[in-house]
Amino acid sequence: MFKALIFDCDGVLVDTERDAHRVGFNLAFKQFGIEAEWSVELYARLLLTAGGKERMTVYFDEFGWPEDQVVKFGGKQELIAALHKEKTRLTSEIVADLPVRPGILRIIDEARAAGVRLGVCTTSNPKFIDAVLDLFGPERKAAFEFVHAGDVVAKKKPAPDIYLLALETLGLPASDCMVIEDSRNGLLAATGAGIPTLITTSTYTAEEDFSEAVKVVPELGDDPVLITINDLNALNAAAKAAA
Repeated sequence: MFKALIFDCDGVLVDTERDAHRVGFNLAFKQFGIEAEWSVELYARLLLTAGGKERMTVYFDEFGWPEDQVVKFGGKQELIAALHKEKTRLTSEIVADLPVRPGILRIIDEARAAGVRLGVCTTSNPKFIDAVLDLFGPERKAAFEFVHAGDVVAKKKPAPDIYLLALETLGLPASDCMVIEDSRNGLLAATGAGIPTLITTSTYTAEEDFSEAVKVVPELGDDPVLITINDLNALNAAAKAAA
């Protein structure tokens, strides 16, 4: 049996991008008096940039900065930091009403029963991922050995830095681990660290290129079950054999 299973958060544990993060950004803009609203379609394009602060910077660079707010907060990055803090607070409240993706709770329980270690690697803010893990209940949440989130590394996905940090934390070689991701940026980050990666597609990622993944499924599944811990072990073994 492989030894560790690492999850991305957004789009993997909960399909948060459209109905939590996007909504939170729009609410934060409104509270700051900024005339910006990210549609479902626009947000799909903005998601090509990993990280909320980076995403807002790309948006304002293209569509124009709210100069009055830039002056008020003492600079562009200061405004971005304040917006992101408020957006995180808002989305942490929103996520409590969202469902966990099918198969996630089951695969966590299967991993725990098999002695597979658990962790999370995400570009999301630590406060937000904490709210997501609360959806699992205290016993499952406590089973996660680490959560690497937000700005814990200098370069975000698709750079491999966060997964290299996970390997260091676990003290394991990449071949003993598996990652579940939902986006090409995440896939490139995980495989860049040498970790075999399963993709569960989400609202915004179904049409992306996942040619480096060991398998692509729409979800892990509960009824029917699409992926079990034994399936992940078989995929890990096949990846080792092919290396």
